[in-house]
Amino acid sequence: MTKKPANHQSASSPLKKLLLKTGLLGAFIGVFITIEFLIIRFNGSAVPVPVIPRAMTVLGHGKTLTYAVLGDSTTVAQGASYGEGYAYMSAKHLARHYSVHFINAGVSGAKAADVASLQVAQVVRYAPDVALLAVGANDVTGLTRISSVEHSLQQAIDALRAANPVVKIIVTGAPDMGSVPRLPWPVRQLVGLRTQAVNHMVERLVASNNLVFARIAEKTGPAFAADAGLFAADKFHPNAHGYALWTPVINEALDTAIH
Repeated sequence: MTKKPANHQSASSPLKKLLLKTGLLGAFIGVFITIEFLIIRFNGSAVPVPVIPRAMTVLGHGKTLTYAVLGDSTTVAQGASYGEGYAYMSAKHLARHYSVHFINAGVSGAKAADVASLQVAQVVRYAPDVALLAVGANDVTGLTRISSVEHSLQQAIDALRAANPVVKIIVTGAPDMGSVPRLPWPVRQLVGLRTQAVNHMVERLVASNNLVFARIAEKTGPAFAADAGLFAADKFHPNAHGYALWTPVINEALDTAIH
């Protein structure tokens, strides 16, 4: 009878050590997550969202070409002025040879689901000849299921084609979110892997729907990773120099789609 308390103490001691280690690990993870959140929250200064024309704009002369842009904050050139962004600059590119009827439905913070459920409805009444779907960054950082992103993009594609069966559609996929200096380690590495996964899906979607892929991440990601000076003050969005790298990629894809 005298040995039972000793056995009880012996059995409970490893359990106490395990609970202590688990508690310390939980506390460490909690502190780590808090620090990561604070870095993301306060690393960089906020940049305004440009106020852009929402009515159709006509640029250039010649045969009429209706051009619609749908997507996230990059479509309104957050981090720069609207005139320095790829949406307006790509419309000007098209206006060299066409009378471009240009409509931009992009909204800061939009995900693929927002494009499919809200933005497409704003442009299908114009039955665009060319449409740019520039979305994916917020789905990468927001951890949207890739199957859900694919479903939303397919919905948008189907709706655009219902309005105009011969519409030319360009898809950018996500930019290289692993190059964003606002995001700390290891978040940056994780979203870099997420960018690759989303863009692999986009590549399949583009091939199966006979679209054009504007490979923003592949063609500009290394430059952004090497030069933080391509980012705006918020260390998240491109600045004017950053958008100037994106614009030729978009223009090349537009030329491929039209010709």
